[in-house]
Amino acid sequence: MSEPTIHRIGIIMNGVTGRMGTNQHLMRSIYAIIQQGGLAVSPTERIMPEPLLVGRNALKLEQLSKRTNGIPFTTDLDSALAESRYQIYFDSNTTDLRVPNVKKAIAAGKHIYCEKPTAGTTAEAMELYELAKKAGVKHGVVQDKLWLPGLLKLKTLIETNFFGRIFCVKGEFGYWVFEGRPVSAQRPSWNYRKEDGGGIIIDMLCHWRYVLDNLFGNVEAVSCLGTTCIPQRWDENNQPYKCTADDAAYATFQLAGGVIAHFNSSWCTRVRRDDLLTIQVDGTLGSAVAGLRNCWVQHYGATPRPVWNPDIEQPINFFDGWQKVPEQETYDNAFKVEWELFLKHVVKGTDFKWDLREAAKGVQLAEKGIESWRKRAWVDIPELPQ
Repeated sequence: MSEPTIHRIGIIMNGVTGRMGTNQHLMRSIYAIIQQGGLAVSPTERIMPEPLLVGRNALKLEQLSKRTNGIPFTTDLDSALAESRYQIYFDSNTTDLRVPNVKKAIAAGKHIYCEKPTAGTTAEAMELYELAKKAGVKHGVVQDKLWLPGLLKLKTLIETNFFGRIFCVKGEFGYWVFEGRPVSAQRPSWNYRKEDGGGIIIDMLCHWRYVLDNLFGNVEAVSCLGTTCIPQRWDENNQPYKCTADDAAYATFQLAGGVIAHFNSSWCTRVRRDDLLTIQVDGTLGSAVAGLRNCWVQHYGATPRPVWNPDIEQPINFFDGWQKVPEQETYDNAFKVEWELFLKHVVKGTDFKWDLREAAKGVQLAEKGIESWRKRAWVDIPELPQ
């Protein structure tokens, strides 16, 4: 048997020293694909990523290189973009750095794959889309939650009409992020400074846009209230700083088809639910609650009939009426799954719909959410240009 054809594809990975860049994109996605011998696209073809680690901290890059069997690294983005062997530019930097770096990469003729949000404003996000389209490069955005096992199970339930007519979606996201003193913070300090691109609305409403659009119906209007619950935190150098970004948001969405969705997002809440993210879907025939990995269902015929009586202990254990959805598939890391789809898109031209226009839709919803907060009013979500 002849040796398989190996498509070697160079990837500039900018911003991999950050938490998401290191864990999800490098270690659990690209390096994992390398360790498995590449990505099979047919019995005779494989794609082999050849990454270049880029960042501002040479010491951190060197440490990452050692962890990954010597993947090369550099602090010089311009020289990396000048190298023709690197066809893809990936960006997981802070949001305020993304637009200028992606513009450079598009000008250098690189295919673009980047974290969300792609920009701080819809206008900038759409500019990146238009530039990439004009340059003829392939482009995509991270929309990882679509490949979480819990949401994939929800999708199967929708496709098999388990719910009947869906009329309500309720999302609860968040956990307590420590202030930095006396317990160290588990998120970077820039997340809580608006001037550095921080804020939970610009972060999480981008997620909720693609989740809602892809599973339940396009978002047509939003009502949002944001707040800053913790006014002061301590940074990575144990220095106090003022929190200028929103750290909690409460948003209601009107979807095409009449579905109402509501998502609470907070970095200032203590978890008493099944997971850090739970999504409850209610329909005429049944309901489901999905976490990151698991999903529980209750059909119409198994729904209890409670009677309001606060004078006695509740006789029903409401958790008993739910059935866990079995593992019917084997699920890989959500970030890795989308990376593989994008690599196939670049090398083989397969479909990939999660492009920079989809990214701009997420930024748009966040921007309209902030507008709603400022106006204390419902705000419509207009269709973006193709």
